[in-house]
Amino acid sequence: MSDTDAVVEAVREALSHVNDPEIHRPITELGMVDAIEVDGGRVTVKILLTIAACPLRETLQGDVSEAARSVEGVESVEVDFGVMTEEQRRDLQTQLRGPGQASEPVIPFNLPESRTRVFAVASGKGGVGKSSITVNLAASLARKGLSVGVADADIYGHSVPRMLGVEGSPTQVQDMIMPPQAFGMKVISIGMFTPGNAAVVWRGPMLHRALQQFLADVYWGDLDVLLLDLPPGTGDIAISVAQLLPSAELVVVTTPQQAAAEVAERAGAIVTQTHQKLAGVVENMSWMELPDGSHVEPFGSGGGKIVAEALTRDVGAEVPLLGQVPLDLRLREGSDAGMPLVLSEPDAPASRAITEVAEQLAVRKVSLAGKQLGLTPTS
Repeated sequence: MSDTDAVVEAVREALSHVNDPEIHRPITELGMVDAIEVDGGRVTVKILLTIAACPLRETLQGDVSEAARSVEGVESVEVDFGVMTEEQRRDLQTQLRGPGQASEPVIPFNLPESRTRVFAVASGKGGVGKSSITVNLAASLARKGLSVGVADADIYGHSVPRMLGVEGSPTQVQDMIMPPQAFGMKVISIGMFTPGNAAVVWRGPMLHRALQQFLADVYWGDLDVLLLDLPPGTGDIAISVAQLLPSAELVVVTTPQQAAAEVAERAGAIVTQTHQKLAGVVENMSWMELPDGSHVEPFGSGGGKIVAEALTRDVGAEVPLLGQVPLDLRLREGSDAGMPLVLSEPDAPASRAITEVAEQLAVRKVSLAGKQLGLTPTS
């Protein structure tokens, strides 16, 4: 092997540790490294992008340059970008989805080998802070080191992109959608596909199809947790979630107010018909701390406990009150600014309460169903 060949191999090895910023797999494994040319101490690397307008092109350029420069003898690196052909994109799609699934998208979370825990965050009515709880729960789980995805299933009232500060758009590989990311989480919302603040005016079948695409056409990768921000009530989306994700667990958000608790109970009781599991209840806006350290309860008290007890009776199994989140202006301000409070001020009382809920949701009993244990019979 010549010195040039040795440098090419060394650069390729270095590039094998560079992950595509969207897919999070090595670019060498994805067929993105088209050519490596060496001229003395100068190296030129040609990278094939899935689309010409790749939003993370600069990130990829920096990562490739840094990896190639780490090779001994390399003095300068030039990164040239090309675009995959239709055939190369089809091959990539097949590789990501798996053989036999390229033409027939499936919901990966329903496969027997899936280890993703899916939580559908629901409420009986709007205005209880369900979306704020969803994004802060997601951020708290991601901060624990889990791989997290967030699907904004509130098609009419989508708000997750703003709350997570997502400004990028999804990219497409054939009929697969690569979701943008925020704080290490993959995020998808119908708001990423509509111009400006346009209203979505769809009937039930269109809502079902949109949710199905979010679950089957989006490349989520290997998630530990997927959270769905559901619209209020028990309408079309709630029914579609039950059909498309029968193993999803419901987290019901309410306020302490008695009227809100009654409506929240109806939202959770849907599981008696859909046969889903209830993960628990979160009471939001439980109290407000005054400057002197005392608490005031502007929405009353006890709503979360009432809902948990009522749902326990309805389903015949314990439904825990996962936590009580105090009313904190910073939680609202963080949502408007696209910065979850659990990340900006993790020691705030509301952050600590949400983190405690996240810790309970992160605990999972590991099932051995369908797993190979590596046991061999002895003679």
